[in-house]
Amino acid sequence: MPQVSFAHPSLCLNFLPLLHRLLPSNPPTVRDVDVPPLFRERFILTGYRPTGMSWRCYALSLFQIHNETLNVWSHLLAAAFVVLRFMVFAIMRGGGPEGEGFSVDASSLPLVLYVLSAVTYLSCSAAAHLLQSHSEQAHYSLFFLDYVGVAVYQYGCALALCLYSSNTAWRQSMLGQVFLPAAALLAWLSCTACCYAKLRFRRPYPLHRKLCQLIPMGVAYLVDISPVAHRLATHSWTGSPALPLHFLQVVLFMLSAFFFSCPVPERFYPGRFDIVGHGHQLFHILLSLCTLAQQEALFHDFLWRRPAMVREFGEERLLLACASFPCLTLCCALTALAMRRQAQAQLMKEQR
Repeated sequence: MPQVSFAHPSLCLNFLPLLHRLLPSNPPTVRDVDVPPLFRERFILTGYRPTGMSWRCYALSLFQIHNETLNVWSHLLAAAFVVLRFMVFAIMRGGGPEGEGFSVDASSLPLVLYVLSAVTYLSCSAAAHLLQSHSEQAHYSLFFLDYVGVAVYQYGCALALCLYSSNTAWRQSMLGQVFLPAAALLAWLSCTACCYAKLRFRRPYPLHRKLCQLIPMGVAYLVDISPVAHRLATHSWTGSPALPLHFLQVVLFMLSAFFFSCPVPERFYPGRFDIVGHGHQLFHILLSLCTLAQQEALFHDFLWRRPAMVREFGEERLLLACASFPCLTLCCALTALAMRRQAQAQLMKEQR
């Protein structure tokens, strides 16, 4: 029986070297003692990528097994799911009766900004963990970008929770009256404090570095979650499908904060959880689940509140509240750029 050839042998031979050039194999990972102290994590002994390689190598390390692989993929997959879930929600709930369902207008803009903020923080985090080993300058710049993403997400949450998840009693309270300006200020302070702590302290990090990060972020979270906390405390959970989801996202956030603060379980078994299972990976996974639960809760609250939103808040007030979102983003980005210049000057001074 004659054999059928699907490709000329010479074409295959020419294609393989091209494929090898386009997708080069990355060098193997190294131990902690083989990378500068800036790139080391406590109790993580192996799985580090060598520094000083090309950007393409770090981009391709997305498909390599190292101690940042799960950090990157957990947030990349969460970002993709946030976008896909929002698209499904917009399609399934679009075109309903007037004042119900989803359509792009002043009442739905805070929900769009929330989704944008979630994708921003997840993407910035994934990029920072994927590319930060390139150089010390890249390490600082990318994590400053990561902190901008966190601040943007904090304010995106605050905006959506204030407009969709709050009740009248909370909005009329003293905190409710100053909520959005306070949330914006705390988001910017969180970004600034995290950037400062990253730039100011060197490994081994002292305890007050962690406190410098956690205190502003903790206060910001307590303020941002106050509309939900008040509603959880004053309403029956059986009356709204959003409330159990809000409670779930609070629990997931508290668990993620624990693993962000404490290097467990790797503290007790150094080297055993280098690739899978160390505390920062658990923090990433729990925070991703927290975001997904919060998004589902906001979908329910959006459908609950939307018919009366424009009448209750006024279209101009809604648009003004949404306009504060890019202003906060710009302030955080300028802060990160200023910190980046200081980091660059500090590195140049150390190299002299």
